[in-house]
Amino acid sequence: MSNPTVLIVDDERTLARSIRIFLSESGYDAEIAGDGEKALELLESLRPDVVFADVRLPGMGGIELLQRIRDFDATIPVVIMTAYGSIEGAVEAVKLGAFDYLKKPVDLEELKLLADRARETSLLKQELSYYRGREARKLPFSGVIGESPALLTIMERAHQVAALDDTPPVLITGETGTGKGLIAHTIHTYGPRASKPFIEVNCTALPASLMEAELFGHERGAFTDAKQSRIGLFEAAEHGFIFLDEIGDTELQLQGKLLRAIEERMVRRVGGIRDRKIDVRILAATNRDLEREAQQGTFRRDLYFRLAVILLRLPPLRERGDDVLLLADDFVRRFSAKYGKEVKRISAGARDALLAYSWPGNVRELSHVIERAVLWSQGTVLEESQLTLTQPVELEARATESDSPLTIPGILPPKGTDLAQWEKAMIEQALRESGGNQTQAAQRLGVSRDTLRYRLKKYGIQ
Repeated sequence: MSNPTVLIVDDERTLARSIRIFLSESGYDAEIAGDGEKALELLESLRPDVVFADVRLPGMGGIELLQRIRDFDATIPVVIMTAYGSIEGAVEAVKLGAFDYLKKPVDLEELKLLADRARETSLLKQELSYYRGREARKLPFSGVIGESPALLTIMERAHQVAALDDTPPVLITGETGTGKGLIAHTIHTYGPRASKPFIEVNCTALPASLMEAELFGHERGAFTDAKQSRIGLFEAAEHGFIFLDEIGDTELQLQGKLLRAIEERMVRRVGGIRDRKIDVRILAATNRDLEREAQQGTFRRDLYFRLAVILLRLPPLRERGDDVLLLADDFVRRFSAKYGKEVKRISAGARDALLAYSWPGNVRELSHVIERAVLWSQGTVLEESQLTLTQPVELEARATESDSPLTIPGILPPKGTDLAQWEKAMIEQALRESGGNQTQAAQRLGVSRDTLRYRLKKYGIQ
């Protein structure tokens, strides 16, 4: 394996040679350029792992050189060297994307430490890029499949958002298993930043004690196990997207720091004293009612409104009609190929059962049901008996229950009241009292949730 390469850009020849000798003894291959023009000539052939550049150079200045290097390859870390009197220029360079700055007279040990850190950061970004590329090469298990008006509306809006380069924060809401992550990937994939990072953060899986350091990074010695500095996921997503999945599960204290990062586009590593500017687009998702939680004080109201600049609500599978069958057919094809089965179609009885089922786990549950059925299938047709649904599907009983009027013990409508209007009013009242929770509303009315859903659709109640 070849040694890491450093390019030193400085017109002070004595200093540049001292740096080259010291780094060479430390395992680096170092080259010197006396000005910015020479440095740019060396970039193509040298492909340096790290660049150290003086902020004041003859001709092209260090700031302009930084911008030219970032245009050439934004992954090359650049450390700006500056005399005490030009610290402001170095700080400006960091805001423009420099990895860090180093004050003159140069401490060679500190310089080597910066070279090590910059190279480590570069390798980490390359590793992230590799894994992102590997995932991108995989065919998605299932694309966005469906023809229901509700889904088509969401997809149209998602593509409109994706077309924007300066994408505002997007909050994707919906029940578990509706495909919120798929919509987030769609916004990234179909936009001008498709080749840039897409960093997904599961806010539920990260322990609260580690989440801040994971998101914003940390400096060496910031806590017991912080033996070296590390960039955070916000910095790793530079020029691309960070997707905060299940953001409703983050603690209130961290929500304030997230708000600052989103509003000011700045992050500060744990244990650090310097703010770092970021160019990141924000996508977030939740299966919770964050608007209501914001009103109740369990989620920051200002963060909610900052995230919900664009709000996309994914419909549950039970509201998507025949999309259930389109998805099921697609899953049959994919799982048949995966397990070497000969299943070609789904029987009429099985299709009726799929349509009648309420799908509390949404598309994710449907994929699991079809996978199990295909795995244990013996022929070319998937039968109803092979569907392992968690709720019994009895079509005649369900139809009878759905068509019968609501019966609430001890309550009768006033004499002369239209029964349909009374039922609708009672359902709306139950929904209001339960905060829109259909399960709780059904319990208050003394009916099953499937019956309530049937009535909601019948009376056009949203």
